[in-house]
Amino acid sequence: MKKYHKKIYNVSTFKSKEIKETVEKRYNILIVLILIVALLLMGSLFIVQVLKHGFYLNRVDQLSQSIVLSTSTPRGRIYDRNGKVIVDNEAVKVIYYKKPQGVTQIEEIALAYKVASLLDLEYDLSEKNLKRFWVKINSDLANNKITKEEWKQYDERKLTLSDIEELKLERITKDELNKLSSLDRMAAYVYYLMNLGYSYDEKVIKKDNVTDKEFALIAENANVLNGFDVRLDWKRVYPYGNTFGAILGDVSSSEMGIPYELKDYYLNLGYNLNDRVGISYLELQYESVLKGSKTVYRVLKDGTYEVIDPGKRGNDIVLTIDIELQKEIEKILEEEVVKAKREVNTKYYDHSFAIISDPNTGEILAMAGKQVVYKNGKYEVYDYTPGIITTSVTAGSIVKGASHTVGYMTGALKMGERRSDECIKIASTPAKCSWTAIGTIDDVQALMYSSNVYQFKTAINVGKGVYRYNQPLEIDTEAFDIYRKTFNEYGLGVLTGIDLPNESLGYMGTSLQAGHLLDFSIGQYDTYTPIQLVQYINTIASGGMRLKPYLLKAIYSPTKDGLTDVLYMNEPTILNKVNINDEYMERIHKGFEAVMSEAGTGTPYVDIKYKAAGKTGTSESFLDSDGDGIVDKETISNTFGAYAPYDNPRVSFVVVSPDVYYKEGYSTTRSLVNRRISYRISQKYFEIYK
Repeated sequence: MKKYHKKIYNVSTFKSKEIKETVEKRYNILIVLILIVALLLMGSLFIVQVLKHGFYLNRVDQLSQSIVLSTSTPRGRIYDRNGKVIVDNEAVKVIYYKKPQGVTQIEEIALAYKVASLLDLEYDLSEKNLKRFWVKINSDLANNKITKEEWKQYDERKLTLSDIEELKLERITKDELNKLSSLDRMAAYVYYLMNLGYSYDEKVIKKDNVTDKEFALIAENANVLNGFDVRLDWKRVYPYGNTFGAILGDVSSSEMGIPYELKDYYLNLGYNLNDRVGISYLELQYESVLKGSKTVYRVLKDGTYEVIDPGKRGNDIVLTIDIELQKEIEKILEEEVVKAKREVNTKYYDHSFAIISDPNTGEILAMAGKQVVYKNGKYEVYDYTPGIITTSVTAGSIVKGASHTVGYMTGALKMGERRSDECIKIASTPAKCSWTAIGTIDDVQALMYSSNVYQFKTAINVGKGVYRYNQPLEIDTEAFDIYRKTFNEYGLGVLTGIDLPNESLGYMGTSLQAGHLLDFSIGQYDTYTPIQLVQYINTIASGGMRLKPYLLKAIYSPTKDGLTDVLYMNEPTILNKVNINDEYMERIHKGFEAVMSEAGTGTPYVDIKYKAAGKTGTSESFLDSDGDGIVDKETISNTFGAYAPYDNPRVSFVVVSPDVYYKEGYSTTRSLVNRRISYRISQKYFEIYK
C-alpha cells in the first residue's frame, strides 16, 4: 500500500516540474514581445516627435483650417438661335445670419435689436411668435403669470415645460403687446428669422430690395454683429418676359434647395440638399451644363475665409428657337384661342398648339400652346406649351401618308389604282363613309380629297379580308401590327427623343375588331402627341428619314469676351429610315402637294404662293364632359401639318386644336381656328425669313 502511494507522488512531482518549465518559457516569450512592442512605439514616437516634427505640425495646422464653405454660383445663360439672351442672371444682395458656436439667447436678442435698427424690413410675424419674443425679453413678468400651484404641478411632473410656456403665452394681454415699440416688433421679427429652421443653416434675413446702404452697414459691422454677414446671390431674369417661359423651366430658390420630389435624383448625382437646381423642362434637362462650379472657401484659425477655388459661372446654351418668331406665334395663338372660344359650339374647346420646325435637321424654331378659360366674366389665356409633348389627340386624316405607305409596301395598294368612294357597311355597325361623296379616284386624289373609303379598302386588303356589303368582316389581326410598325417608323406612337423631360407616348387601342382597323387607317383609333405629328410631317418632307426633334443647338463655355469657346455643336440625328421605296414616297409627296393646291382640302391653310405640301386632319374625339368618369360627349378635333416649299422643304408647320366643336353642331357651324392659326403663323414665318 505504501509503495503504491510513493509511485503516485513521484509522477505528480515530475508533472509539476514540466508545467513550471512551460510557464517560464511562455513568460519569457511574452517579455520579449512586450520589449519589441515598446521599442516599436518608442521608435514611432521618435520619428513623429523628432525626425518629422515639422511635417506633422504643419499637417495639424492644415487640418485645423480644412473646414470649407461653398456657395452657389450663377447658372449659364440661355440664348436663342440668333444670339439673343433669353435667360440671364441678376445679382441679388443678401443679408444672412449663421449661428456661431456658443452664442447665448441673450446675445442673440441683443443682436436682433442691433440689426433691426440698421434694416428696413417688411414686418411679417404672427401674434403667437410676437408673444414668444415678449416672454424672452420679459422673463420675470412671464414667470409671474404662472401660479405657485402650477409651479408645484410642474415640479411634480403633472405639467410639462411646454404646458408652462403655453400658459404664459395665453396670459399675455393685448395691452402688454401694445406696449412693444416698432423696434421691439422688428427685433422680434429678426430674432424669429435668426432661429427659423435648423440651427446650423444659413438664415436669410433680407434678400429682396436690399439697399446699398444696408449692405454696407452689415458688411462694415460684421465683426461686431456676431454671425451676421452679407453675400451676393443671383436670380434668373427673362428679357422677353413670359415668352417660351414654360419650356425654359424653373430653378429652385436658395431657401428651397433641392425639392423633395427630386431629392433622390440629385443626391445620387452628388448634390447637397441646399443646392439650387433646375426643377423643370430645359433648366432640368440641361442642369449638368447650366450649373456653375461652386466657390469654395477655407475657414482659417482667426475666423477669416481664404478662397480655395473661385468657382465659375455655368456653361451657356444656345437654343434652336427664334425668340422673335416665338413671340409672334404666341401672340397669334393667344388671339385665336379667344376668338375660337367666342364662336358657337365650342363649349368643350379650350386650347391649341402650333409648332414650326426645320424638316432637314429636326430643329424646333418655335413651339407654343395656349389654353383659354372663361373666368370672372372674361377670357383668360394661359401657357400650355408643355402639352405639345405630354397630351395626345385623335389625329384624323393627317396620318394618311403613313397609311398609304402600309398599302404600297404590303401590295394592298398599287400606284395609280382607282377606286370608287362609296360607303363601307359592316354588319351591325353604322356605315363608314368619307366626309363627302368623292366618286372614283386614284391614290394621289385619295390624299388630295382626303378619302376615308380609299383607306378602308386598303386596310381590308392589308388584313386579307373580303368585304361584302352589310356582312360580317373577318381580318387577320396581324394587320394592326403591320400598320403600327410603319406608323412607328414615321414617329407616330413612339417617343420622338426630343430633349425635354416627361415626353408621353399617347394611347394605343387594344381592340382587334375589323372596324377598328379601318378606324386606325384614317387616324381614328390610336392617339398621338403634337410633337409626334411634327416628326411624322418632317419624315415625309425629308423623304423618309426620321430625325430627332431638338431644342439645344450649342453649348459654350463663358468667357469675359462672350460666347467664344465652343464645347458642343448639336448635329441632326437620324433615328431610322422608313421602309418605303422612293417611287412610293414620291407618290405621297404628290398627294400632299395636291392637298395644298387650289382644289385640295388644305388650300386655306397656307398661302398658295409659298408652294406648301401637307395634310389636314379632322377626327371624332370623345371626352368626359362632366367629370364623372364616363365618356359621354363626342367632339371634333382638327390637325394640320405641312412643309414648304414642296420641291425643296425648308420649314414645316403643325397645328393641333382638340375638341374644337361638339358633333351636334357639325353640320351647322364649324370652328375655323386651325385654318386661321396655320395661315397666320406661316405668313409670319415667311415675313420674318423672307
